[in-house]
Parts: sequence; structure tokens; C-alpha cells
Amino acid sequence: MNKLILTTVALMFTTMVAFAQESFPSIKLKSTSGKTIDIAELAANSKDTMVVLSFWATWCIPCINELEIINDVFDEKQAIKPFKFYGVSVDDSRTAQRVKPFIKGKGWVFEVLMDINSELKRSLNITDVPHVIIIKDNKIVYRHTGYIAGEEDNLFEAIKNL
Repeated sequence: MNKLILTTVALMFTTMVAFAQESFPSIKLKSTSGKTIDIAELAANSKDTMVVLSFWATWCIPCINELEIINDVFDEKQAIKPFKFYGVSVDDSRTAQRVKPFIKGKGWVFEVLMDINSELKRSLNITDVPHVIIIKDNKIVYRHTGYIAGEEDNLFEAIKNL
């Protein structure tokens, strides 16, 4: 019985799947630095360099904990195997103005995109944050939802092996 409960809990927090996405939506998101990123274009160009999207919000403590650790080891992990990494804020119009000062205060080195209307989140069938996906060769090849300390090791292991 305990094994079943542990397995169920583990599956709730981490799911690693190869998800064949026929095509990514042409959703354009603005970064906090003012750039416009087309998600379909980003995914289409993921053949040589995989793309990691981490969906988060300023009010989500597990999201912030995960992104803090990723930020701390970002350069080290990039040196092992380069990848593009974007934090995708799902803060809505009421809290979106907090994002830019928040990430500036944290000193995060990766780019943050704003999904204010949750259009990208909905189109990729993401229901909860934190939620991380890896896109490679225009397909979602890894995803996990939730955050438990140490989960970032699984993410970086997946990046290294893809």
C-alpha cells in the first residue's frame, strides 16, 4: 500500500514523457527586456539547441525555489551542454507589473517571457505551475510538474542526455 502511495505521489510531481506535438502555436510573447519571441519559431529551431520553458508565477513559492536553484547553476550547466532557457511568467494582468522588478531583484540571468493571458499555458495543456518542458526537434521530450528539492537534477540530467 505504501509503495502504491509513493508511486502515485511521485507521478503527480514528475512526469517524463515524449510528447509528439504536431506543431507549436504561433504565440508571440514579450520578454521583460522587450523582445518578442514566437513560440512556433523557437520550437522549430530547437534541432541543434534544445529549449527549456519553465512556467512560473511570482506568487508560487515552489516555482521561485526551483528557478533560484536553476539560476545558481545556470552557467555551469550551460558549459556542459548549451540550451536555451526561458522562464514563462503566467502572472495575470493584476500581478504582471511585479514580474520585472521581481526578477531584477533576484538577479536571474535567463530571459523571462510574459504569458499574461495564459494563452501558451493553455495551448500546451499546462494546468499547474511550476511546470517545466524541454523542446527538442520541435517536440516536447520532457515535462514535469511541481517541485521537490533536487528535481532540477532530473531536468539537467535530461538535458545532458538529449
